[in-house]
Amino acid sequence: MVQTLERIHQGIFVTYKEEGLLVDCGEGIQRQFKIADIKPTKISVILISHWHGDHVLGLPGLLQTLNASGYEKKLMIYGPTGTKKYFEYMFLAFSFKINFEHKINEVSETTTVSLKDMDIVATPLDHGVPCLGYSIKEKDTRKIRLPFVRKEGLPDGPLLGMLQENKEIVWKEKRISPSEATYLIKGKKVSIVLDTLPCNNAILLAEGSDILISESVYVEDLYNKAEEYKHMTARQAAMLASKSKSTRLILTHFSQRYKTTDSVLEEAQGIFSNVSVAHDFMKIKI
Repeated sequence: MVQTLERIHQGIFVTYKEEGLLVDCGEGIQRQFKIADIKPTKISVILISHWHGDHVLGLPGLLQTLNASGYEKKLMIYGPTGTKKYFEYMFLAFSFKINFEHKINEVSETTTVSLKDMDIVATPLDHGVPCLGYSIKEKDTRKIRLPFVRKEGLPDGPLLGMLQENKEIVWKEKRISPSEATYLIKGKKVSIVLDTLPCNNAILLAEGSDILISESVYVEDLYNKAEEYKHMTARQAAMLASKSKSTRLILTHFSQRYKTTDSVLEEAQGIFSNVSVAHDFMKIKI
């Protein structure tokens, strides 16, 4: 919640093909973009977990920068119930408006947003205010089984395209199913769970994630404080990774009371082995 010399507020940037997804926008995010040499105009979607200041205080400045940068995309913004109201208040408080095309969407129940190359799932979590977790999944793709296609004499072109779209075709009076001529490659999945008590929705959201990014504000000796403020301990984050059968866990959102994250990492590793601690400018490629 409080920035330190080593860590600023929350902000996670996910890029894939034409899309740039910013998950939360705490104070100082614009500076981080500059240091990381990422143009803010690469952002196409903003996903807001909730409206506590450490997750959104950077929004007014970022939006005004986009205003001044000739932003030409349609910016899609998603957030929990109340998001439209908070944007109205923000525009009044800072006396500006968004001059480029945009749409603000409120999510009150589990919702899937389908983009060209990925699906975003937003689901409510259990925090003191309306709060969402997000998963971002690359769409599955079908690849052609070349030995089968060559054996059948199928030519390149529309018929192979139909098979890749999971459609049955007829070739030389023979029906050919996608399961015969293609194989499925599952898309990669990243899930982001910030500010919540352990809950079933978090497990369902994170299920099968290649990377799970989870808050871990406290270690277990402050379990009661975690319960009081509706946050997770490192142990609970590791349990979430285990129950959801995630491949890798990245811990983030630590209490400023910890001078190092050694105890956080050690606690999580007691439950889930493939775990790392996030740091500013950390990059992960999957």
